[in-house]
Amino acid sequence: MRKLGLALLLLAFAAMPASAQQINLGALGQTDGSTVGYIIQMFGVLTVLSVAPGLLIMVTSFTRFVIAFSILRAGMGLQSTPANLILISLSLFMTFYVMAPAFDQAWNSGVKPLMNNEISQTVAMERISAPFRDFMARNVRDKDFDLFADLARERGATDTARETIDLRVLVPAFMISEIRRGFEIGFLIVLPFLVIDLIVATITMAMGMMMLPPTVVSLPFKIMFFVLIDGWNLLVGSLVRSFN
Repeated sequence: MRKLGLALLLLAFAAMPASAQQINLGALGQTDGSTVGYIIQMFGVLTVLSVAPGLLIMVTSFTRFVIAFSILRAGMGLQSTPANLILISLSLFMTFYVMAPAFDQAWNSGVKPLMNNEISQTVAMERISAPFRDFMARNVRDKDFDLFADLARERGATDTARETIDLRVLVPAFMISEIRRGFEIGFLIVLPFLVIDLIVATITMAMGMMMLPPTVVSLPFKIMFFVLIDGWNLLVGSLVRSFN
């Protein structure tokens, strides 16, 4: 967690001007024009820290996990079980598992040398963002990447290669790609539960039990079906293997 927090914090500094290598709090008492720059820089750092969880969601596998787990709960007809805290915690830990190589590389090649004053902040930003860029480039859908690359070219961008394209183009392409794949996986998850609902609804209608909601009868069958096939093992294993 310490490595992840430091990596995200240093990634946030990448959005700041490269010339601002450090924050000098003593400069706030000066009367020259640089004081305003330091104030703006400090405000930017505090703003980025407040959206750090969003940075985690944007550049990792968290989106696909949380969408699949949420659709699973809805497909089974459970309103609050498992609770949101459990689903989000499971998604986070699975994200740490999938992203462990990227986190380790960012720590060893970027954060650790920077803390030891072996490299500059600009070089550290490039090294920290490199493993996350590679992960997104491997997992982004070609059609989504081409869409944002075309939009970037229309706005004057010249470098649209997947390995070197601006993160402002790669990140939204990766996000909509992950959302789409999450819904694709969710459809496959919900399909067998839908079949159970249809069978139970047909049987209850044939028996003349019009006032009995089919979902009340089908719920225990769906839970039993999911437990018997070892659904959590299959789902989590399939989600982890779906990443390149």
